[in-house]
Amino acid sequence: MDPHADHEQRDNGTPTESQDPPLRMTRQQILTLISMASVNFSSMICYSILGPFFPNEAVKKGASQTVIGLIFGCYAVCNLIGSLILGRYIVQIGAKFMLVAGLFVSSVCTIVFGLLDRVPAGPAFITLCFIVRSIDAVGFAAAMTSTFAMTAKIFPNNVATVLGSLEIFTGLGLIMGPPVGGWFYQSFGYEVPFMLLGCFLLIMVPFNVYVLPTIDAYPSKDSFFRLLAQVKIVLMCFVIFTLSAGLGFLDATLSLFAIERFSLSFGYVGIIMLGLSLPYCLATPVIGYFTDKYPATRSWFMVTGGVATAFGFCLLGPVPFLHIPSQLWLLILMLGVIGFSLGMTAIPTFPEIITCAYKQGFEEGLSTLGMVSGLFGAVWSMGMFYGPIVGGLITQHLNFEWAAAVQGGLAFLAAFLLAVFYACQRPQQHSIREDSRQTDEGTPLLNE
Repeated sequence: MDPHADHEQRDNGTPTESQDPPLRMTRQQILTLISMASVNFSSMICYSILGPFFPNEAVKKGASQTVIGLIFGCYAVCNLIGSLILGRYIVQIGAKFMLVAGLFVSSVCTIVFGLLDRVPAGPAFITLCFIVRSIDAVGFAAAMTSTFAMTAKIFPNNVATVLGSLEIFTGLGLIMGPPVGGWFYQSFGYEVPFMLLGCFLLIMVPFNVYVLPTIDAYPSKDSFFRLLAQVKIVLMCFVIFTLSAGLGFLDATLSLFAIERFSLSFGYVGIIMLGLSLPYCLATPVIGYFTDKYPATRSWFMVTGGVATAFGFCLLGPVPFLHIPSQLWLLILMLGVIGFSLGMTAIPTFPEIITCAYKQGFEEGLSTLGMVSGLFGAVWSMGMFYGPIVGGLITQHLNFEWAAAVQGGLAFLAAFLLAVFYACQRPQQHSIREDSRQTDEGTPLLNE
């Protein structure tokens, strides 16, 4: 059977939830998985190489801690806008074209960003950083929005499992980015890391043109406003926001804190960041498989993960009122707790939002999946904007310890609100089941 025809049939035919999961993946699905994995890996490694050395390089060029936070934050703002617009019009643009074009834009911007060390220090350097990062963010939004939507479309019965498996490559990108970037920067200077990784990303463009299927679909009349009318979806969006805010905060501040407090080199800072990405990489496929097999556990994973994230951030500094001295082993341990808890919380949210949207009557197809992907990317970007800027301001006016505690408080608040919602929802569901049971018992056994 033609995979393209199969995609079109799924978009216009019977709901995907009612279909039995295939016993074996088709050749098209395997190639698509390889393609999505390459996108996740190459995009994230290009994104994460900045952490160990760019803040220090920006300081040399005359940027303050607040300006560095704004450079990281502008990426998130443009990613937010791009995710919403591209997610809404993914059907009209075409998922495959959007992904390939996004990869090409990101690769060019990565290479150009590597040339910014030749720009004079001061306003010229800072302005070009903002421009290149903003364009790169739109390309990244296009690639990741289409990746999420196509994954959910092609693997409708195993969304969390596939996303969890793909997050291995996201984690590998996050793992390899800081140490590779820090080592290349320390050995060869500022330009080499960006040149190598930008060219690697560019090679992925023709590969994805050949591998990815074309998915035909029809635009939907549904909107983001209807999607956000559900309290449950709003709360899950807040959870996503707190996760990305924490990551954005660490991107902009952790390297400077580790260098000042523990007198580490850039290479060792990159290795420390493995404490965050490695547990995340190991946790996501297991959590994805488990939450697909037992969907009822998604709520508990999200709540428990949020509480664990809050605990990790409060002890990352640690928070001053605990009167615990900063120690390198404690920092690495808490990064591991945060990385694992991020996997617990992030993986169940995407399939849970899709399920909630379908229950509210949204059409099953690429248009709805594109909106959910765009919403996920936009909320994630809001956190990535908030985290570096607010975290940078608190770090500059107070210290890293208090800034980390604020991030932990946000994560705990999101987990608490979600737990309250589920606790209030359970009696309502029990009441509905009781009413349904009474109605069934009162129905005559024989009808005319």
